[in-house]
Amino acid sequence: MTTTSVPPTTTSGEPAPTDHQTRTDLPPGARRAPDGAAPPASALDTAHAQLAGAVEFLGYDDGLHEMLATPRREVNVAVPLRRDDGRTVLFHGYRVQHNVSRGPGKGGLRYAPSVDIDEVRALAMWMTWKCALVDLPYGGAKGGVAIDPRCYSEAELERVTRRYTSEIMPVIGPERDIMAPDMGTSEQTMAWVMDTYSVNQGYTIPAVVTGKPITVGGSLGRTTATSAGVVHVTAAALDEAGVPLTDVRVAIQGFGKVGSHAAAIFAARGARVVAVSDQYGGVHAPDGLDVRALVEHVAATGSVVGFDRADPVDNDALLALDVDVLVPAAVEGVLDGDTARTVRARWVVEGANGPTTAEGDRVLAKNGVTVVPDVLANAGGVVVSYFEWVQANQAYWWTADEIGEKLEHRMLHAYEEVAALARREELSLRDAALVIGVQRVAEAHQIRGLYP
Repeated sequence: MTTTSVPPTTTSGEPAPTDHQTRTDLPPGARRAPDGAAPPASALDTAHAQLAGAVEFLGYDDGLHEMLATPRREVNVAVPLRRDDGRTVLFHGYRVQHNVSRGPGKGGLRYAPSVDIDEVRALAMWMTWKCALVDLPYGGAKGGVAIDPRCYSEAELERVTRRYTSEIMPVIGPERDIMAPDMGTSEQTMAWVMDTYSVNQGYTIPAVVTGKPITVGGSLGRTTATSAGVVHVTAAALDEAGVPLTDVRVAIQGFGKVGSHAAAIFAARGARVVAVSDQYGGVHAPDGLDVRALVEHVAATGSVVGFDRADPVDNDALLALDVDVLVPAAVEGVLDGDTARTVRARWVVEGANGPTTAEGDRVLAKNGVTVVPDVLANAGGVVVSYFEWVQANQAYWWTADEIGEKLEHRMLHAYEEVAALARREELSLRDAALVIGVQRVAEAHQIRGLYP
């Protein structure tokens, strides 16, 4: 069913800016391109292209390919909101469980105006391969609501979260599908999800979500887990080339939950972070940014823009800086066929999901750039989410040092597996990672068989 989302409004009642609007005169998932131009690659296009490459390498037949490409379950819900001023507006929410052959679904909940069903399908598919790659007993899932959280009060976001949770409640649970924070959501969002689910079940169930506050069953180390994983695999890729982390210059596109913590960890481990950016702009200091001072500036102003110890730089220019390591940690599709041609970094480490399109991948490979793919590089978040889920089920909590050691071991072991296959079969790291993840999911399908 094709639906048209109601644009979000600001607290004053004026329409809020949005970069996505559903077109009812196009097939679902289609993007309108200028006359004579091919439509831009969507996240789902990229995900399907990546799967097709792995399937071809593994020699799977069309039937198995179709099963691996098709979500097991999709939920599309209406999310009405009573505004603080008494008006009612309607949003659309989604939850996609791409695959559950290896265990319950696992994936984030995203609040962004651009959210649509195809984006959620792509993100859920990537979660499937990611969980398999780092050998977690999960399948891939993802959720989202097409709302700009910047335009709504905390009370309004709580009502949206609780209504969305109520609508999808039949398909979630600690043994069915476990949510976590994503773009536009936070540990507070997860607390609201947990409370809504628990109240309806009649008792407290911390394991229904991960990434929640420590005081209601969260795990130490979860907030920085994705960022720490990015740094672990970056160090591993550099070590393979004989380059110490202390010798490299790093640029990070995106200074949110992943990028800001990654910058701090890189700096703490001796790397020189020379540029960062957010949705408003970026800053560049060739001799290295004072990351601690920059974090304080962002806390005070809401953006990296205006930081007086660095020069301004826009997002496209940041991608083209002369650095050793580029970390795209913002949104999907930023490295396409055009922007990839400008990249001068020797390594691209994907902190975001799907930041490189299939064409961008081809350009980077041709130019000799090593890409550490998202399904490996940003898997630290789901690894520590797994640790949180295990702790919640056992009601036994690990120390921060124990979490850090377990995360580092899991990330480095996964990198070694991927790098070994890449060397043996002369594959890119992305292709090797996808082959491992897809093969493990396919084996689970085949061993379990079909019912009935």
